[in-house]
Amino acid sequence: MTPPTSPAPSAGAAGARSRLAAGQSAAAVGAAAGAGQPGGGDPLAAQRTERALRCATTAARRLGLRPGEPRVLHDIFNVLVHLDPEPVVVRVPSLTLLSPEEQAARQRRELAVTGWLADTGAPVVRPSPLVPREPVACEDASLTFWEFVVETDRLSLADIAAADPRRLADRFTEQNGWAAELHRLLAGFPDAADLPVLAPLVPGIGRLLDRLRREPVLLTTADLDRAEREYAGLEALVAAPAASFPGVRLQALHGDSPGYNVLRTANGHLFSDFEDTTLGPVEWDLTMLDDAALESYENAAGLRLDRALLDVLDGARLLQAVSSLAVTSRMPQLRDMLAPAVEQWRARPPLTLPGT
Repeated sequence: MTPPTSPAPSAGAAGARSRLAAGQSAAAVGAAAGAGQPGGGDPLAAQRTERALRCATTAARRLGLRPGEPRVLHDIFNVLVHLDPEPVVVRVPSLTLLSPEEQAARQRRELAVTGWLADTGAPVVRPSPLVPREPVACEDASLTFWEFVVETDRLSLADIAAADPRRLADRFTEQNGWAAELHRLLAGFPDAADLPVLAPLVPGIGRLLDRLRREPVLLTTADLDRAEREYAGLEALVAAPAASFPGVRLQALHGDSPGYNVLRTANGHLFSDFEDTTLGPVEWDLTMLDDAALESYENAAGLRLDRALLDVLDGARLLQAVSSLAVTSRMPQLRDMLAPAVEQWRARPPLTLPGT
């Protein structure tokens, strides 16, 4: 029986899958596959698990839920706790550098977008209807509550590492085609103007680079200097997207590769993990994809993507992955997972905006 889970694994797993789809070796994914599993004798993982279970059950009882045997489903950038037998999953941030107040502000945007999508009948994992659609504070974390979903065709990181590359590529090509309909729905989000522009980049990357400058991991001084120059370019892009890409259209986005944050269920697919939801061009949701996946999206959406913009945002996505080294002290296995992205970033020409 396929293990149930909800929502889908977040940024760490999605990033690994995205790099795999872009042609990366599966070896690094396989080496880090254990990072997504709870426990395993790792004392840091045990601490994350204990904290997540404690916070999830405490907050749940405060809201009137009755968790009987809560269990950890997944642990990378967030710990997901199923409040069995309640049909509820609690997402507990575990590696974030954000304060609880900053976490809550980000989560309110996610709940607003996913709640609206769910209310319109869109295929998304819904915020739990058993509790208010609000983040819940516990210790130094801010928690969100989601409807429990049973997956019928789930891939773990270990499955991804062992899978036939062509079959895996076909699967993710199909899922990125589904993202076209999600974008069509998101284009109607009524409060899009309240979303920050490309927030995962600015200030997201900047905060991580500040930590890496103080506590370098895998990166040389030259690497950090390059990263900061690229980040300055992204600050300019976020401040005035049309200055670099005239005619660019901004809309509400998933924010973290929706084609890699999909649950397949008996009743169809559901998009999950909108915690990076933001305002931006659709190309940001389509970074690090091969030509087949991009064409699948274009055919489904009936539009042509801006390849020059995609190239810049591919570089931005790689910089985002590299900057995630800032949290590896809390989960050392991520070093192996992120190492291929570091090498890919070094091999790529530095990110520059048109006309600079």
